[in-house]
Amino acid sequence: MDKTTATGQGAISPKQGNYWALLPIGVFVTLYLGLGILYEYGLQIEMGFYKIPIVVIFLFALTVACLQNRQISFDKKLEIMAGGVGDKNILTMLLIFLAAGVFVGVVGRSSAESVAYFVLSVIPAQYAVLVLFIVSAFVSLAMGTSVGTITLIVPVAVAVANTAGFSLPLCIACVISGAMFGDNLSFISDTTIAACNGQGCDMKDKFRENFAIALPAALISLVIIAALFLQQDVSHLIVKEYNLIQMIPYILVLAGGIIGLNVFTVLFIGIVIGSVIMLVSGATIPTELLTNMGAGVSGMFETSMVAILVSAICALIAKNGGFTALLGLFQKFFKGNKGGQIGMGLLVGAMDIATANNTVAIVMSNPIAKEMSHNYGISPRKTASILDTFSCIFQRVIPYGAQMLVAISIAADLGCDISAFEIMPKLIYPYMLLFSSLFFIFLISKPSSSSLS
Repeated sequence: MDKTTATGQGAISPKQGNYWALLPIGVFVTLYLGLGILYEYGLQIEMGFYKIPIVVIFLFALTVACLQNRQISFDKKLEIMAGGVGDKNILTMLLIFLAAGVFVGVVGRSSAESVAYFVLSVIPAQYAVLVLFIVSAFVSLAMGTSVGTITLIVPVAVAVANTAGFSLPLCIACVISGAMFGDNLSFISDTTIAACNGQGCDMKDKFRENFAIALPAALISLVIIAALFLQQDVSHLIVKEYNLIQMIPYILVLAGGIIGLNVFTVLFIGIVIGSVIMLVSGATIPTELLTNMGAGVSGMFETSMVAILVSAICALIAKNGGFTALLGLFQKFFKGNKGGQIGMGLLVGAMDIATANNTVAIVMSNPIAKEMSHNYGISPRKTASILDTFSCIFQRVIPYGAQMLVAISIAADLGCDISAFEIMPKLIYPYMLLFSSLFFIFLISKPSSSSLS
């Protein structure tokens, strides 16, 4: 096996491994996790983790990275950082983030609600909980955002719980689970974009890899939910008005991604058709359309800036031998192809626990995971799948994740007080996804011969 590790700035020998080069990651984790816990649980600030300016914390980490290795001039460090940020995959990622933001800004809230209420209108009330899962999965798959989906569908879940008599924690858990399923597979999800571009694989290949793991987990989850809760006595379900035409942009984006169209083409079609439909249907007016696009793009600014800063930090860490040292540590504890896959999953999981943001966790894990894929014989599509899947698993089972906090906050605004610990036991899908992932790693997956040296 080849003992050199490609960093993007030249080959580094294992002897050059330097654990101190990982200090910027340690600084970020300490500041972000420490302040988040203080804000959320010490000072009792609502959604305290998301009051911490993550871009500022990354700037502190970047400062630490720049202060390391005095043998390299600051101008040279700027060149190294520029090389990391200027990578084709990073630029592609940024452009897709912005295009996805425009699409979400165009289609807006009413389109997603139309999907939910249309499906609820055509099924018996006792199946409403299953529909919440399925609708959330579809909307998240089409929109590419779990948080956005939860924001749109949790009010529907509260209405279902109040009018049909279902358990509110169960209804919210089904929305979070469905949003997780769709976000994990979506072609325009920021996690998919980050994982695929970071590993240099096609989105359709990663989709196929993920679909084989996620679909069985989703089906088993639906069976368990049906077995446990469909025997409840339910009352009549109240369904609000909906507009079928507004569902078309989602369906086009979803279909285009599945058949393998270029992601920019898919998003362009969705933006154009969505704009026409929203204008013709009267859902928006021409003077507001550009404003809505701008709002959607603005929602991607922080994610884009994080990708830029992390790329710069990782370029310096790689140059200083930090990733070489970390890879050596992984090789001591995780042996063989299957061990490497577990190591990747734990790596991105640890990053997610520290940051409470699965996209950031993937971006931070990408450079290390890419080197692990070469060393352990793991294909790029499998690596991207592992990063996306395990980040989603960990993100949904931490009580301070954005998805959980947003759901609780919306429920509270609607007069329903509920805690994360009431919802977590009913999050069946994340646990099924974990079991499905481990099953595929240990019993199905095989080493990639093209990746083995």
